Amino acid sequence: MRPSPHHARSARGLFGALLTSLVSLAALLTTASVAQADTTICQAFGTTTIQGRYVVQNNRWGTSATQCIAVTDSGFRITQADGSVPTNGAPKSYPSVYNGCHYTNCSPGTNLPAQLSTIANAPSSISYSYVNDAAYNASYDIWLDPTPRTDGVNRTEIMLWFNKVGSVQPIGSPVGTATVAGRQWQVWSGSNGSNDVLSFVAPSAISSWNFDVMDFARQAVSRGLAQNSWYLTSVQAGFEPWQNGAGLAVTSFSSTVNKGSTTDPGSPTDPGTPGGSTACKVAYGTNVWQGGFTADVTITNTGSSPVSGWKLAFTLPSGQQITNAWNANLSGSSGAVTASNVSHNGEVAAGGQATFGFQGSSSGTFTQPTAFSLNGTACATG
Repeated sequence: MRPSPHHARSARGLFGALLTSLVSLAALLTTASVAQADTTICQAFGTTTIQGRYVVQNNRWGTSATQCIAVTDSGFRITQADGSVPTNGAPKSYPSVYNGCHYTNCSPGTNLPAQLSTIANAPSSISYSYVNDAAYNASYDIWLDPTPRTDGVNRTEIMLWFNKVGSVQPIGSPVGTATVAGRQWQVWSGSNGSNDVLSFVAPSAISSWNFDVMDFARQAVSRGLAQNSWYLTSVQAGFEPWQNGAGLAVTSFSSTVNKGSTTDPGSPTDPGTPGGSTACKVAYGTNVWQGGFTADVTITNTGSSPVSGWKLAFTLPSGQQITNAWNANLSGSSGAVTASNVSHNGEVAAGGQATFGFQGSSSGTFTQPTAFSLNGTACATG
């Protein structure tokens, strides 16, 4: 993330001189071998490419102190991280490896930016190596924007905090928990003044993981921080250090964006993005008792054309879990939930409605979801 534009020798006798020369030659050969294996970058915004498809960037923007990274064919390692900045402010840098476009520098052969509605899936894998004598996060960034821009700051940044050490925290404030891609996360939401930031913080360190980036992009859509018509512009994996950081490493990284329709027209309950108008309004009626509740949901198509197959995404507040449902197929029972039509209610005429409901358990103070999106577009409520 870049939030702003962004050696003496001596010898005794002929034998001694020869011996010293041989030792020096061996040292030179060793150094040359290391230099061939690793490319060292100390320039603030220096970059290089690896595997002919990813860009590695030093990306030091929050301090004038030296930062160097050693780039390998599979990732990079921070070798020097001088200086420190207060942990209640922005980090020193974001050394990272990425697929996509960052400040006009696009990775070789990338198919990003890509419209979310055209992405079938975006599998990625990452492996990290951590240190303890530093203050930092290990962050995987996903950037979204309403336009296919390749320069500057995007509208929404999704951050996956795989690990954090020291008194550092995400931008904004905690807004609950969510289960995404099979893992539990603490969710934070806020703005850094340039873009919205949606952060998912792992409760304990994750050293390596394979996942689908689109699971998190859909979270941003369901929370009203993106739309299905927006573009995925880049995915980036690295570290945000505040203090020290030498020894931190990305040991492997991969990212693929598979294009193609996510909807099977013959399957109205397909988990992809159905077609048709998505101007909408949602009414969410509840009956609440100690430890439980029911919800009756009415979707009104306020657009001028029919909706053929629908998916309604929303996030249940913390402490709520769905136990059964009717008139919809549900993906997820707590946190991020997506309801999709069943065979008899997939067609919603302009001005028409579709209804479904569910029962669930709850703990603590009961609240309702604050945002809904239909087929990737935010709905009005009331």
